[in-house]
Amino acid sequence: MPRSYPPEFRRKVLDLVKSGRPVRQVAAELDMPSQTIYVWLRQARIDAGLEPA
Repeated sequence: MPRSYPPEFRRKVLDLVKSGRPVRQVAAELDMPSQTIYVWLRQARIDAGLEPA
């Protein structure tokens, strides 16, 4: 069963990546799958209108 992350945590993770930290490093430090972060990044781009859904 997939883990559920609170929205505040999600925002902090995305801020870390957007500040220039590698996704794999952030994922390893937070003990979470890097694929989850990539999915969140894509969704953030869709929400911002930078990528089609």
